[in-house]
Amino acid sequence: MLIPKKNRVAIYEYLFKEGVMVAKKDFNLPQHPEISDVPNLHVIKAMQSLKSRGYVTERFAWRHYYWYLTNDGIQYLRDFLHLPQEIVPATLKRPVRTESARAKPKGFSEGMGGKDDRDSDRTYRKDYDKKAGAGSDFQPEFHGGFGRGRGFGAP
Repeated sequence: MLIPKKNRVAIYEYLFKEGVMVAKKDFNLPQHPEISDVPNLHVIKAMQSLKSRGYVTERFAWRHYYWYLTNDGIQYLRDFLHLPQEIVPATLKRPVRTESARAKPKGFSEGMGGKDDRDSDRTYRKDYDKKAGAGSDFQPEFHGGFGRGRGFGAP
């Protein structure tokens, strides 16, 4: 399919910046949701072309295409877009984490061996004697015949 160069460049720039691309399987969609002024069909066909050359891997789920850049694809887009080696896709950048941003587990600060819900459950079970069995007034009644055995009313 013939895709205008400005659309192809916009698609490749977005793909290189993010490292991934998502498109709904709707060939008649007039515009891709993330790339302005580019039809969804152009995005799908450009990604199909990159997939056939091994520059992206494709996943399809729930009427959406998901494409991920491969290492060869990163190198190809660097050459196509004339980018230096220092610029990398967002999927290869490590997120910066601060210590205050991390949430600590709930009982972690008290140390190991602290009281929790399971301890109260253990004390309840400690009083339970398994060998005691059912009480003397327990008399089960079985009205059989239903289900997989002998049929209802069978002699």
